[in-house]
Amino acid sequence: MLRRVLAVLACVFVLAPALAQDVQPRNPEIEAVIGSQIEAFQADDVARAFDFASPVIRRMFVTPENFGLMVQRGYPMVWRPGEVSFLDLAEIDGALWQRVEIIDRAGVRHYLGYRMEPGADGWKIAGVQFLEAPDIAV
Repeated sequence: MLRRVLAVLACVFVLAPALAQDVQPRNPEIEAVIGSQIEAFQADDVARAFDFASPVIRRMFVTPENFGLMVQRGYPMVWRPGEVSFLDLAEIDGALWQRVEIIDRAGVRHYLGYRMEPGADGWKIAGVQFLEAPDIAV
């Protein structure tokens, strides 16, 4: 029993810094970039959607078509969302992450973290990851 408690405490102390986040005020520019990229996907305008990606992402996928195919296959809820809601913006380990809730066309909720990066011509999307659904008290 004591070993279990110590193991849990060790995990808490090891993971706590990684989970630490500094909630930021809403940023309409960041929300507009994400929203515009999603609108571009809905219009099948992968070239425009690719414009919102950071230089690292653009180098990784090389062409808008490669990028669009990755989103279509890996993030279908972003490709064709039902509803999009912007949740909290947080600084985590020096990076800004915008949390987004997307309800797909089948009514399934998805939570995504968009890593945002400032660029010479505005905010860019530097990565997207799936997040666990928030705990909801009943």
